[in-house]
Amino acid sequence: MSTSTLERTASTSVPVLDVLAARWSPRAFDPSSPIDEDKLMAALEAARWAPSASNTQPWRFVVARRGTDLHAAIEGALMGFNREWAGAAQVLIAAFAEEADADGNPHPWAQYDLGQAVAHLSVQAHADGLFVHQMGGVERDALQALPGVEDRFTPVSVIALGELGDATALSEKLQQREAAPRVRRPLAETVIASA
Repeated sequence: MSTSTLERTASTSVPVLDVLAARWSPRAFDPSSPIDEDKLMAALEAARWAPSASNTQPWRFVVARRGTDLHAAIEGALMGFNREWAGAAQVLIAAFAEEADADGNPHPWAQYDLGQAVAHLSVQAHADGLFVHQMGGVERDALQALPGVEDRFTPVSVIALGELGDATALSEKLQQREAAPRVRRPLAETVIASA
């Protein structure tokens, strides 16, 4: 089963932008191709222009390309089955929420805004032919120890980013997850009140 031959476009209940319906989170990344630096920079630029409360931009990223010590350090911070596949990604990005500014003023909305920035990053990456898979299964203390990370930056997640690989390189269990139907709860269960 080659991931690239799977039809992964979501069957939405109402029309949405094609890039949103087609976006999905694979685990099979091409372990041999280099990252396209222009596409990586476009994804990071899209994150930079995400909206944030009072324009505080409370997100920070540590960007690590495969083959570097930094990539190995972030891969080492992954937990569970994420370690089985994420190292093949061309780039691993550790995502942090700036929960207080340099003067100690709190940003209680920082994780929300970080989520918006990562959403922008993932949509731009997908529009450019790259794939993103976000992971919460990480050892936060290991991420906190990465270069340049200040105490006020809270580690939240790691993002695998790169070109799609062949799912047959994954374990049988992960191949099944890769091919499983895409499902979401109905929109009527998500919107709990509407007037």
